[in-house]
Amino acid sequence: MFNKITESSSLYCHLDQMSTIELLANINKEDQKVALCIKEQISAIERLVNVIYEKMKEGGRLFYIGAGTSGRLGIVDASECPPSFGVPHDWVIGIMAGGDSAMRKAVEFAEDDPHQAWKDLQEYQIDEGDIVVGVAASGSTPYVVSGLSDCRQNRIITGSISCNPDAPVSAQADHPIEVIVGPEFVTGSTRMKSGTAQKLVLNMISTSVMIKLGRVKDNRMVDMQLSNNKLVDRGTKMVMSSTSLSYEQSKKLLLKHGSVREAIKHA
Repeated sequence: MFNKITESSSLYCHLDQMSTIELLANINKEDQKVALCIKEQISAIERLVNVIYEKMKEGGRLFYIGAGTSGRLGIVDASECPPSFGVPHDWVIGIMAGGDSAMRKAVEFAEDDPHQAWKDLQEYQIDEGDIVVGVAASGSTPYVVSGLSDCRQNRIITGSISCNPDAPVSAQADHPIEVIVGPEFVTGSTRMKSGTAQKLVLNMISTSVMIKLGRVKDNRMVDMQLSNNKLVDRGTKMVMSSTSLSYEQSKKLLLKHGSVREAIKHA
């Protein structure tokens, strides 16, 4: 029988009787466990990153599918890739049950349609060159589990990120990742430790893949979008540190060529 640790009772009782400092200290105590749990899954994450890299190197795309908090986290990670790494918006795509409107307001029972994920993916003309990662804290969300199953039936490589051992979603993933963070501080509130774990793993995946694809030089985002004054300033200083140019010269060159990489190349 599938045991949902994510739904098991909190290790803490009488939360409503705790002082503010007790609440904060205990939440923090639980959060500290997350990174150590992820450490145990580094090898599994490595395998998934390498597969994603190989697919994307050949022109494939990375899709995240999820519902609720998990779906939102996938969309956030996907949406941050273009500004951070200067990649097209269709390189990494986040899809969640209920569509974009579910980002702000929950859509009732959207996650319970077992074949909606495949329908959503087909809108992007998904094919064998792409890869799909299902994100589900419980590991049992029908939208995600059946979505990955449909992908595998169509010979599309799959991965998963969940927080329960032997989760149904893992059985449908070629490259499953299970970060077992234990019971939530508030029983069943998987936006807490489980959500944190999923966010950290998504960060690791997308960042590692983008570095391997050459979107980072040394330790810098040389292809980031110059979408505000802060980023222009950051980019200018990157150009300065790589050349003998002054701040104003670097800024002028940066704005002319539109990226740190190109500015340095033409310095």
